[in-house]
Amino acid sequence: MSLADWFLTAPERDNPHTRIDDGHPGEEAWSTGSSVRPIVHGRPYFAELHERISALGPGDRLYFADWRGDPDEQLTDDPSSTVSATLVAAAERGADVRGLLWRSHWRHFGYHSEKARYLGEDLQEAGGECLRDMRVRTFGAHHQKLVVIRYAADSGRDVAYVGGIDLCHSRRDDLAHEGDPQVLPIAAAYGPTPAWHDVHLAIRGPAVHDVETTFRERWEDSAPLTANPARRLSSLLQREDQRPDALGEQAPPPPPAGPCAVQVLRTYPRIRPIGFDFAVEGERSIALGNAKAIARAEQFVYVEDQYLWSEEVGRHFAGALRAAPDLRLAVVLPMVPDEEGVAEVVQLYGRTLALDLILAAGGDRVAVFGLSNRAGRPIYVHSKVCIIDDRWASVGSDNLNRRSWSSDSEISCAVVDDGPVDEDPFPVALRRELVAEHLGVPPDEVPTDGPAIFEAMVASAAALDAWFDDNGRGERPPGQLRRLARPSLTPTQRRWAAVLYDTVFDPDGGLGRESSLGPAV
Repeated sequence: MSLADWFLTAPERDNPHTRIDDGHPGEEAWSTGSSVRPIVHGRPYFAELHERISALGPGDRLYFADWRGDPDEQLTDDPSSTVSATLVAAAERGADVRGLLWRSHWRHFGYHSEKARYLGEDLQEAGGECLRDMRVRTFGAHHQKLVVIRYAADSGRDVAYVGGIDLCHSRRDDLAHEGDPQVLPIAAAYGPTPAWHDVHLAIRGPAVHDVETTFRERWEDSAPLTANPARRLSSLLQREDQRPDALGEQAPPPPPAGPCAVQVLRTYPRIRPIGFDFAVEGERSIALGNAKAIARAEQFVYVEDQYLWSEEVGRHFAGALRAAPDLRLAVVLPMVPDEEGVAEVVQLYGRTLALDLILAAGGDRVAVFGLSNRAGRPIYVHSKVCIIDDRWASVGSDNLNRRSWSSDSEISCAVVDDGPVDEDPFPVALRRELVAEHLGVPPDEVPTDGPAIFEAMVASAAALDAWFDDNGRGERPPGQLRRLARPSLTPTQRRWAAVLYDTVFDPDGGLGRESSLGPAV
């Protein structure tokens, strides 16, 4: 198969206003010749990021976009290695440091808008910029999580980081899954320091340019950072910077660094009355790209996701399961939602919408799992990963729900190996590392055959479930996997949860358009 069998072409991206594909030949909407490396968990990612940022100097550039940025989050065990201090020091050394953070809903509702302002104030004093961006739909969010580092003297060292890990509290966990000492509280079941499972990518080579273009398009957009009169007045009174300074000319793509073809996929909603210059009618390439890839699935699809919601997502996987009778689907989700009370019921309702369709289509070819740490507490799954037949893999900020496919801003990188490799192709390496952790075995002991991986995961979960059912008698079986059942809600819960789900939790920002998401959907 060619790359065009797995990736969207530029016309299929369905966004004529973006410039992300301008430098690609013909109708290609991807870059070849990149190196892609998975970084599993926040602690190793933060440590690498700290090392990279600490080496930046005059003329180097650092661009970042995030859902949340906590100025005091430590990147290492050193108390002085906070996000703010690390970025400020780079700016003071002469690096060009620019950031965009979601200007969230008011903190009185439990959100974090003031954290972004504090980080912006710190950076502005050092000569950098970190701006709060509110160019979103009602109830929408900027959810992209990316960092781009470009070096003035050596473009071969350029790197882009893309994935699910925010620059904020609770993310700095590792394989031991004892949690981040700096905590964002979630549901009580996760304990005082919630264990956190997440995945990010480190990308080198020409695809860095595509990730940078995604940042630049948002930064250079002509729409004001907020159209809300109250928010604009608040920024004025607080003397907050609301005018992005020019970034300077974009450098050419870095030189080839590896065998991977990378397609940068995004979600942007249609915003009225003032839309994005680069996505006037929005962009749905994440949903469209996933639909094109899942139509190729034959043997094994591996998914890790924070949510897995909506009938649209259910039809997405159900269509593939019906089309390929030998296909197996393994899904890793949070054992319990991150919120309690009303929000928990609504989240479980969204999960039933997807699982009802998936289980009806796949039956025992579908297995859904949660994760448990050594202390017996659930591990919160925040990763956003999909691997199809060890050929195509995506990692990004996008969850499997309508919000991520249509309503919020998102970024994902789809990766296919394009040529001979000395080691495992990227999708295989990623799947092997993740499954090895969940099974509690070395990576080289993970089966290579999709059906065998599926059966190994089912058997591992059954053993650990039986151990818990026996009150932990005897030696605990290896691994983290617990089997998850379809949520059970009363008819009354389903009725009221449906209203909140559609309007607040998982809005449809354009999936209802006539254009199809593909044959699997």
